[in-house]
Parts: sequence; C-alpha cells; structure tokens
Amino acid sequence: MQDSAPRIFVNDTTLRDGEQAPGVAFSFNEKLAIARALDAAGIDEIEAGTPAMGPDEIHTIAAIANANLSCAVMAWCRALEADVDAAIVAGVRRVNISVPASRIQMQVKLNANPAETAESLRRIVAYARDRDLEVAVGCEDSSRATPADLALLAHSAQDSGAFRIRYADTLGVLEPFGAYEAIRRLSEATDLAIEFHGHDDLGLATANTLAALRGGARHASVTVLGLGERAGNAPLEEIAVAAAQTGQYATHINISDLNDLAVLVADAAGRAIGETKAIVGRDIFSHESGVHVSGLLKDARAYQALDPAAFGRRHAIVIGKHSGLAAIRAICGDLGLDPEAETMALAEIRALAQRNKRAVPVDHARRIASAFQEILSARRADSRVWP
Repeated sequence: MQDSAPRIFVNDTTLRDGEQAPGVAFSFNEKLAIARALDAAGIDEIEAGTPAMGPDEIHTIAAIANANLSCAVMAWCRALEADVDAAIVAGVRRVNISVPASRIQMQVKLNANPAETAESLRRIVAYARDRDLEVAVGCEDSSRATPADLALLAHSAQDSGAFRIRYADTLGVLEPFGAYEAIRRLSEATDLAIEFHGHDDLGLATANTLAALRGGARHASVTVLGLGERAGNAPLEEIAVAAAQTGQYATHINISDLNDLAVLVADAAGRAIGETKAIVGRDIFSHESGVHVSGLLKDARAYQALDPAAFGRRHAIVIGKHSGLAAIRAICGDLGLDPEAETMALAEIRALAQRNKRAVPVDHARRIASAFQEILSARRADSRVWP
C-alpha cells in the first residue's frame, strides 16, 4: 500500500442490512460478538440496528453502544421523530436518517414530492441535532434519483446539521462508470462527506464501491461476506483487501482478522462460505494446474497476487486431473521415486480424478506413487535374477 494513499472509512452494516438477508436472525450474543470482532478488525463505524423494531432491538443496540468499542456505533432510523427517540433510548450518539431519493419511492413511501421530502428531512435532522445526536443522511434509491433531487436532499441535510450523506444503490442497478459519475456530480453539489452503499444484484457492488471512492466518496458501506438483502452488499473483505492491494486507499482494517470474522458471521447467519469466495474462500490459495504449480514452486510470485501469509494461510497443492510432474515431486519428494514411477503415478492419478470428478487426497496420491515405485523395483529385481 502506498504511503500517500488517501484514507477511507469503512462503515459496516452487517448487523442491520446484513441481518435483512432472507432467513438470517442474529441472537443478542451473536450480535455482540460480531460487533466486538468488527471493532477488533479495525472498522470505523458499525450500523448496529434499527431501534424502531422494538425493545429487544433497542436492548441489543444499547449493549453494543456500551461495549467500550473504539469504533463509532450508529442506529438506522426513518425520518420520524419516534425513530430518533428510540435511538436515544438505545444510547447511541450517532444516527443514520434515511429518506427515499427517487421519485417513485418518494411517492410510494411518503406520498410526497422532492420539495416535501427535503423539507421533512430538514425538520427531522434538526430534531435529532437538537438532541445532541450526530446525523448522517441516507438517500435510499439514489441511483434512480435525478441529480437535481439528490442535490436538493444534500442541501437540506447540510443546512440542518448533518455531517455525511449516503448514496445508496439500493437496487444494485449501477455499473462502475455510472457510480463514478454519480458520486462526482454529488461531490460537486455538497460539502458533506459522501458514503457509498452498494448492492450486488449485478455482481458489481465491489467494483461500484471502488469507482465511487475514485469519484470522491470517502466512506464505504459494507457487510461481512456481502451479506444482505437479495444478492447482498459490497463485502467488507473485498473492499478492505482491494484498497490495500491496489495501493489506492488506506484503511485501518486488520487484514489478518478477516478470515475469523467471516467464519463468525457465516456461523451466526447459518450460511456456508463459498469455496471460491474471494479473500476468505477455502480454495483461493489452492493450485492444481500443472503449469501454475510448477511456477509457484519455483517462485511464489509467479502465480501469487495475494500473499496467503497476510491472512494467516498458505498455498495448497491440489492433486487432480490437471496436475503435472512438479506436483507429484512436491508431495512425494521423500519417497525416492524414479522418473518412470512419477510418470506412471501421474497418469493413474489423473485418470482417478477424471473418474471421480474430484481431487485425489495427497495421502492417496502418495500411496499410488509408492505402489508404482515398488512395482518397478520388483520388475528390475526380477530382470536381474532372470537375464
């Protein structure tokens, strides 16, 4: 990471938007454990939940707010006085007040036009500020709003004392070029700090978030594993590692904590981590291809962009249909195989992997190689006895 890389802030909403994923319901203890793990990993801000859901949610948010975390703890609110009051009961000092930004959502949710929505926002932000709350404003469905309507909401937020505005690609309809341009336009319309909240319906949440950062956003809204509604959100682990790997941005995220954090959230959510999931998947440092393994064994940099040691992991050689002699030698170096035994073992291993449609366990592959070596040794012994 470059020393001159600009600092970005990572705002995690696993406990709010992440829990809105179908079938996910964190317990009190799970939420508290996740909050503490997020804090230990270097998150700047946790969106801990929605106080308007009732006493149980307020109790959980209060426990997080009083857990002596280093990061900021925020509650999500609608533009309603009752929601702000519930956040105060929960003991948070920071709220995200959300309003619809697109005209279709303004009409459906509020039966209001942009001017009415902006005035409502101005009133509720002032209400929260009068009660000593720090206020960020979330503009829901920003990606389907007009630039003029977004600018109007931004002006209302700024004039009434908000410190940040969230551009939400609520339906995940953006692509990176559009995300860049949208944030660039918004940054020209307001002095507020800009947060980007991207959904992954098109599989572009990470790319859109990075593009938004380039466009002027300095806050990235994320969830662990991308957990969230529908296709989910921009994954914390992808944004944190991409920021470091590309050298474009600096964060306070501890990369080495990401695997354990992912396991904690996956277990609490009752969801398996995909084997090839970027950054935290089981197989992302596994290699089977003969060409790749040969290069990796000579110099890991040949086929290594991410250093597995940074994640507390290491490369794994998988033995299968695409393996080459370099892999056989790597796992059987202590068996004293001669070249003919290596070649015979490789052919048998490839055939076995093809039949079973899966990798061959290393111990099994070693037994195959050892058996061929014994066969060859026996044949040579016989040839000496019977010339």
